[in-house]
Amino acid sequence: MSISTHLNPSGSSRPNGVLHGLLAPDQVAIDVSVSSKKRLMEEVATLLIRGNSSLNKDTVFHLLVERERLGSTGIGHGIAIPHARLNGIQTPTAAVLRLTRPLSFDAIDGEPVSLVLALVVPADATETHLAILAGLAKLSDDPARRADFHAATSCDDLFNLLT
Repeated sequence: MSISTHLNPSGSSRPNGVLHGLLAPDQVAIDVSVSSKKRLMEEVATLLIRGNSSLNKDTVFHLLVERERLGSTGIGHGIAIPHARLNGIQTPTAAVLRLTRPLSFDAIDGEPVSLVLALVVPADATETHLAILAGLAKLSDDPARRADFHAATSCDDLFNLLT
C-alpha cells in the first residue's frame, strides 16, 4: 500500500479518508465509558477484531498494551493512536472510539484523551504503518477536524468523517 492510498492526493492540509478501506462502520463506537487505560485497550481490541476472524482479541489486546508500555500513544489535543504490528494479517485494520469522559492517558501535552484512533498492521508493513500514523497525526492537528469529530452525533457520522 502506498502513502497516497491513505493521504488526500490533492496534498491539502486537511487529509480526507485516512482510514478509507481500513475502517468498517461497526468498528466505530461513540459514548464509550471506561475507567482505565487497560479497560480502554480491551474495548479497542474488541472493535479491531470485528469482522476479522483471523484476529484474536487477547493477542491484539496484549500487543496494544505492550506498545503502550513503550510510551504513550496520546499524541495531544485529546487524541490517542494506539497501534501495534501483528504477524499473520495481510491488511491493516482500524477502530475508532469516542469516550463519554476524557481519560488520563499520559499524552504528550498532558491532556486527557477523548478520541481514540486505533490501528493494527501486518508486522512487515513498516511503510504503510508509518504512512497511516502520519496521516492520522496530521488529521489530529487540524482544530476544525477535531471539532467535527467531537460534534459527530452518531457512529455513522464519525465513520464518514474518517473514510
